[in-house]
Amino acid sequence: MELYFYEEGYKNDIEQYQLTEEQLRFTGKPTECINLSNEDQDRFSILAMDQEHLVTFFDLHKNEGVKPFSNNDSSILLRAFSTDFRYQGKGYAKNALLQLPSFVKEHFNETNEIVLAVNLQNTAAQELYKKCGFIDEGERRMGKKGELIIMSYHL
Repeated sequence: MELYFYEEGYKNDIEQYQLTEEQLRFTGKPTECINLSNEDQDRFSILAMDQEHLVTFFDLHKNEGVKPFSNNDSSILLRAFSTDFRYQGKGYAKNALLQLPSFVKEHFNETNEIVLAVNLQNTAAQELYKKCGFIDEGERRMGKKGELIIMSYHL
């Protein structure tokens, strides 16, 4: 599995990406994220591809995007993280998160922290993030979909 920046050649993969209503309680649709990243030069849509299959999707957001969640000017926000419903439970999300630090170091070398906000009710995601090295340092925020736990991965 490898991580790639979104390009138009992946448009069909994005259109075929499937999320359940339960997943959509906590994350954004990749099509909407790509539209937002096309409008914001500090937002990047990332695809985790296993051979020819798009299995996991997320955005990385610098500068203004991360400010509501961190005072660190050298941090980047991981947002809208999801795994296609058809590929859940196969380790793809964990694999993507384990590859993320080296991907960020390679493409965003000024970054020294990855920040994310996970819904308090999304306990499965919280456990996954912890297993992959993210730390809950006690920060909380209110989001559109409820209380959020702010977690960090220090590079």
